[in-house]
Amino acid sequence: QVQLVESGGGLVQPGGSLRLSCAASGSIFSIAGMGWYRQTPGKKRELVAFITRGSTNLSDSVKGRFTISRDNAKNTVYLQMNSLKPEDTAVYYCNADVSVYSGSRYYAYWGQGTQVTVSS
Repeated sequence: QVQLVESGGGLVQPGGSLRLSCAASGSIFSIAGMGWYRQTPGKKRELVAFITRGSTNLSDSVKGRFTISRDNAKNTVYLQMNSLKPEDTAVYYCNADVSVYSGSRYYAYWGQGTQVTVSS
């Protein structure tokens, strides 16, 4: 089994910063990509940022404000969120595409989510 554990959410004022972390553990052979999605009530989960071993992808709504990075040795992905806006308020979910043994396909795993609230 593979577990993703997120941390770093909370309440912050507009213009503030937060750093989310997500550590993957368990039966991991290889991780192709890791990323962050977010969801608000009544809306679909949307991609925020994703990172593979060779590239990163950020949604237009967070470009210039958020940065995604990854520590492959620790199987951990980070999301540095600066200049936060009230519209960034959401539950943020970590995602990872994981292969559990050599030659197996990659499966998507999800964390439990962490709440980010941007409010004065």
